[in-house]
Amino acid sequence: MSRSGVAVANECVPKFEELKLGKKLKYIIYKLNDNRSQIIVEQEGTLSDSGSYEEQYEEFVGKLPETDCRWAIYDFEYELTAGEGKRNKICFISWSPDDAKVLAKMTYASSKDALRRALAGIAVEVQGSDFSEVSYETVLEKCSKGR
Repeated sequence: MSRSGVAVANECVPKFEELKLGKKLKYIIYKLNDNRSQIIVEQEGTLSDSGSYEEQYEEFVGKLPETDCRWAIYDFEYELTAGEGKRNKICFISWSPDDAKVLAKMTYASSKDALRRALAGIAVEVQGSDFSEVSYETVLEKCSKGR
């Protein structure tokens, strides 16, 4: 349970394990339920196989709401230079847009640690308040720092 008293719903961790181990899922978006007492899975999915890694990532970013907060897990794939091959890292994204309501921002911020601690195996954490902070280039830079 978080500082805000929000609990992580039973479905959240198994869904994350499915993404991490099964490689069927590409992303999971989490949100607070209507009475703000639990973190639940809002949507999950795969992305089209066509297109570049960047195009697939931008398709996912388009699913984040412009005026409300969310958390997301994304299996970020990218190519290294000089023929080093494909890599992927599990990214945790805290989405808190500038136009979100103050109460939502506060509740999501104080509840984040409960979800983050429940999900073992996250390689990169990204905080975004506008779309430039969760852009492909920004996340690629964070993912490729440690290689």
